[in-house]
Parts: sequence; structure tokens; C-alpha cells
Amino acid sequence: VQLQASGGGLVQAGGSLRLSCAASGRTFSNYRAGWFRQAPGKEREFVAAIRRSGGNTVYADSVKGRFTISRDNAKNTVYLQMNSLKPEDTAVYYCAATSASSWPPTETRRYGYWGQGTLVTVSS
Repeated sequence: VQLQASGGGLVQAGGSLRLSCAASGRTFSNYRAGWFRQAPGKEREFVAAIRRSGGNTVYADSVKGRFTISRDNAKNTVYLQMNSLKPEDTAVYYCAATSASSWPPTETRRYGYWGQGTLVTVSS
């Protein structure tokens, strides 16, 4: 499956952005999806994940209550709604897909498919 992330940009602290990740190539509903981010000089870290049906989600503590992951399998797209953004949310955000059965898939090694990343910059 091929993934294409979009929606990043520059936003002031307290603002909102919605990232999108469009999938193609295979039946997207067969995959669990996740969002990760990587800030300069840091390792890639887990942000959120969602089950195939969208019925269950999990979040990193740092974004819980501010970010919402969702998916529309009819559109082969997964979203990340980001509210109350903070400067420390600045990073390149990556979407990913996995066919792994374990839950929650919070580790990068569990994902076999990655998008190209979209940059989110939050100014103070």
C-alpha cells in the first residue's frame, strides 16, 4: 500500500491543523493505521493509532485530549486532527500502515508501510 501525507504547515500555538493520509494500491481497510512524528535531532515517536474499522484508537500521553485520529475507509484516508497545538508539537509527521495483529501498534518496527512525511511547525 502506498501512503501520501498532506496538510502540514505553519500555525501559531493554540491553533489547529488536520493532517490527511491517502492510501492507494491495496484495500486500506485491511490495515491498521498510525501517525508518528520526528522532531529535529530526535527519534521518531508514536502519536496515535487506529484499528481497521476505526472503532478503537490509542494516543501518546503527550497528545491525548488534543489530537484525534480517524479514518474513512470509503475514501482510503486516515486523518489526524490536531488542536491546541504547542511549539513542542513541531515535527515531521508520518502516517503508516500495518497488518500486524498486535494492539496497540506503537512501535515503528510494527509498520511496513510509510508515507513521505509532512512538516508541522508551531510558532510560539
